Amino acid sequence: MTEALVPNLIETGRTAVADAGNWLAGATAGLRATLAPEGKLDPARLSREQTAAHALAWSATVVESLRQMQGWAERLDAAGEFGETERLLHQIALGEYLAQLKGGIPMSQGELARPVDLGSDGDGLDTPAVTLLTRSGNTPGARRRLVELMQAQEGASTFGRTGLDEELEMIRDQFRRFTEEKVTPHAHDWHLADELIPMTLIGEMAEMGVFGLTIPEEYGGFGLSKAAMCVVSEELSRGWIGVGSLGTRSEIAAELILGGGTEEQREKWLPRIASGEILPTAVFTEPNTGSDLGSLSTRAVREGDGWRITGNKTWITHAARASLMTVLARTDPESRDWRGLSMFLAEKTPGTEADPFPDPGITGGEIPVLGYRGMKEYELAFDNFPVPAENLLGGVEGQGFKQLMRTFESARIQTAGRAIGVAQSALDVALRYAQERKQFGQPLIAFPRVFSKLAMMAVEIMIARQLTYFSAREKDQGRRCDLEAGMAKLLGARVAWAAADNAVQIHGGNGFAMEYPVSRILCDARILNIFEGAAEIQAQVIARRLLESPSS
Repeated sequence: MTEALVPNLIETGRTAVADAGNWLAGATAGLRATLAPEGKLDPARLSREQTAAHALAWSATVVESLRQMQGWAERLDAAGEFGETERLLHQIALGEYLAQLKGGIPMSQGELARPVDLGSDGDGLDTPAVTLLTRSGNTPGARRRLVELMQAQEGASTFGRTGLDEELEMIRDQFRRFTEEKVTPHAHDWHLADELIPMTLIGEMAEMGVFGLTIPEEYGGFGLSKAAMCVVSEELSRGWIGVGSLGTRSEIAAELILGGGTEEQREKWLPRIASGEILPTAVFTEPNTGSDLGSLSTRAVREGDGWRITGNKTWITHAARASLMTVLARTDPESRDWRGLSMFLAEKTPGTEADPFPDPGITGGEIPVLGYRGMKEYELAFDNFPVPAENLLGGVEGQGFKQLMRTFESARIQTAGRAIGVAQSALDVALRYAQERKQFGQPLIAFPRVFSKLAMMAVEIMIARQLTYFSAREKDQGRRCDLEAGMAKLLGARVAWAAADNAVQIHGGNGFAMEYPVSRILCDARILNIFEGAAEIQAQVIARRLLESPSS
């Protein structure tokens, strides 16, 4: 033990986290009285008071993060595995996030969520335990010691025990070795060339079960947990987010079919998705709707033995190569909201570079992007594109929006896992560069503002990891977890961007050079705050859930 450590950390942390929870409960009740004065949330008031609502969402996310870090620490302590590295990660996390809760939580580069935004003067956050940790938890000495311990570890590593069981850590090791051998050495060249991920690599991923991880064994999958999905997503995204995201489309398609499909549709499609024979793509977003999926205008008209789809879609990932499109379209022409939408399992011929969309009734063009490459993004135009009648998901019209909503928990948990992987890759390259690069006669890592950046990367990665694993456990246990999954995605995206930005700063001018992988990591990290629910939309959804009722 060192003088950097806070004494009685477990007990002090438990008390401080409880204090933070009590403050949050009071702030939530106060805002609920304003926005739901008659017991029912007023959407107009929620929209007008967006700053307060989003401050609540971020405050609740921070408090839940603290709870999960405290739970992690207590479990490790009970198992005799709460070593110095874990203690430092925990106390810095407590010190920093409690300080943010009191002084301002970064919602973006220019926006802070403060207690005053919630009509609070911070009473309840000045308790002895909170004060001790905000003063003594995140100190230069603690950060320096943590980075010393990080440097002592050999090879690519998660810093500190994750708290997962042996089986999940074995899965991590398997995919880490795969990533280090097959992905990391080539990822930057693929990115710079803006090439599609090689089909040989996709075939190897299929053999490893990436596309059928959580599909039940009876349908050809492995039947593993969402926690396993998180671990695999982390390690693949650590090599390159494009590779880590390949499984997302399969996860979404499988969730749609499992939750909303007929038994015949499950038996037909799930084994082929699990094996990698079918590569799906999600076709939901339209040019003028963005996050407002309920206002989609793409229409599907019944004709003879099937349907004909007409309309425009955008930001469709991996569309050219895909052989199955999950298409959200309007089947009730009289409707103007989500109630008239249906989901279709639309088959297509996989395209080539020369002819990306060979089928009649569908055309598309590539959208050049800064990062998140490897699968390519497309705009699609459907013109009477045929879909057999039996490919209406569930065989019932008007259920598409509800069917899609049921997939969001898993998709956001998986996206949080991808964010952790991107953040970890930023830490990997930044740590290595700071050790090797010398300035003024000493390595960069010796300078306080450099080692502090590295320490905070490691701390925030562990915080995001514990929040994500918690949401995965909730999902695995069959509990509603849209709130927890949303928080994990919201925080994970911020952590990934902060880690990537700090990694570029540590590289200095070289970080701005495209030849350095950190430039790719920065571009890849930026998308995480946008897709699967932009940060502002995510905060709005979290706030609505918190304010709906006292039991939410």
